Amino acid sequence: MLHNTGKLAGYTVFVTGASRGIGKAIALKAARDGANVVIAAKTADPHPKLPGTIYTAAAEIEAVGGKALPCIVDVRDEKQINDAVEQAVKKFGGIDILVNNAGAISLTGILETPMKKVDLMLGINLRGPYLTSKLCIPHLLKSKNPHILNLSPPLNLNPIWFKNNTAYTMAKYGMSMCVLGMAEEFRGAIAVNALWPKTDHPLLPDFFLDLKPEDLVRQMEEHGASPAFKVGKANADSSAAGPISDLFNKIRGILSPDVVKTTQAVYRFDLTGEHAGVWYIDLKNDAGSAGSGEPPVNADVVMTLDSSDFIKMFGGTLKPTMAFMSGKLKIKGDMGLAIKLEKMMVMMKSKL
Repeated sequence: MLHNTGKLAGYTVFVTGASRGIGKAIALKAARDGANVVIAAKTADPHPKLPGTIYTAAAEIEAVGGKALPCIVDVRDEKQINDAVEQAVKKFGGIDILVNNAGAISLTGILETPMKKVDLMLGINLRGPYLTSKLCIPHLLKSKNPHILNLSPPLNLNPIWFKNNTAYTMAKYGMSMCVLGMAEEFRGAIAVNALWPKTDHPLLPDFFLDLKPEDLVRQMEEHGASPAFKVGKANADSSAAGPISDLFNKIRGILSPDVVKTTQAVYRFDLTGEHAGVWYIDLKNDAGSAGSGEPPVNADVVMTLDSSDFIKMFGGTLKPTMAFMSGKLKIKGDMGLAIKLEKMMVMMKSKL
């Protein structure tokens, strides 16, 4: 926990994507240190799945003693950014710090990524920070101690960080290149830096760190992360006839209204290889269900992998992180709900 020093007292911090997550955490920290905070984010009305709006964030900021200015801003919209900048200058007298935090992510391969999502990631992760910086820089140059901070990764050309998520990597690296270019162009006038937070979660590895995949997994475990789906030793009967069916029999045995209530998701597994087929786990409806074939309703998450890897993963001998990073495991849909499946797999530990 960083101590408040009061060094930001009176400074105005413009934070994109500040209605929730890391952006809001940065905004709250700045507010506690005495800063004025401009909350530049899209969410004005409550989202059905994600908590927080620019107004609830503003209330939290003011509750800790800060001054807040909520502004509806899509960083792809030049007019909305410009309006927010003008409001900030009018209300607080200028802008001292810009935090480019807003981001979009889709960890999908070339063929699985619609151009709509490619455009979204490039628009928010690359064009957004460039445009927001461009519009804030004239005001930053008037500040006594101006800064730009981008939530962007180190540039690492290891192909593993491009494989299966090229569009996302391109977009985030573009954000990092903005840091390099602007730092040099405004050297001595504006401090421009990057911050890349650690995730410490097995299904959301710390992308772009210069580590071998196996070292990355070990490092995450040393920091307290538990491998997703880790369920103990592999089933001794995993090579017997019908191993997938056996697994699903055990899954059905632990389903309950409590598991459904805490998960609220439907999963589909598209298995290839020796035991190819489609299976599902419904943890959204009634007391839950699981079996072969299509799920009774549309799946929130679709996982594709070889049936042998599926057995290894549920048996604990194949780490989902490694499977995901190497391309053995492909995930479509809500990544947050994919992670939730881990909780149910932990419950299976005593059953295998």
